[in-house]
Amino acid sequence: MTNGTFEKVQHSDSRMYGSPKLLLCGFSAPAQPKFMAVLKMAGLQDVGVVWANEEDGQETLAALLSLPDGSGAGRGSALSRAIIVSGITQNQLHGLMTVCRKSGMQQSLWAALTPTSETWPLDQLLSELQAERKALSARKNK
Repeated sequence: MTNGTFEKVQHSDSRMYGSPKLLLCGFSAPAQPKFMAVLKMAGLQDVGVVWANEEDGQETLAALLSLPDGSGAGRGSALSRAIIVSGITQNQLHGLMTVCRKSGMQQSLWAALTPTSETWPLDQLLSELQAERKALSARKNK
């Protein structure tokens, strides 16, 4: 996303915006260790993670991503399932998406942190991602 619009991720070893960390939404407490295993399979076990839940909806992405690694672990989340990436390479993102797909993991919304989106509250980003998915799905079904 750039300024609130969808932008396709390329294949590159260039780091995306932000410090290396993942913001994860919509994962139950039992699903969290399973996702950590997926991260390891993708070679991203050293990337920090923050587990967000409903209480975090009004926090900005920047504030949530500045939390210590492992914040929110063990607490389930009823938010939409989403994986928000920061500071990893585009190739690492593609690898993670491939492992998630092959693992049979529940489908997730995906976003990469941008200078614009880091100022957004989490709820706003999730709403935008859901609207994007709906628009892309409608285009595919034409």
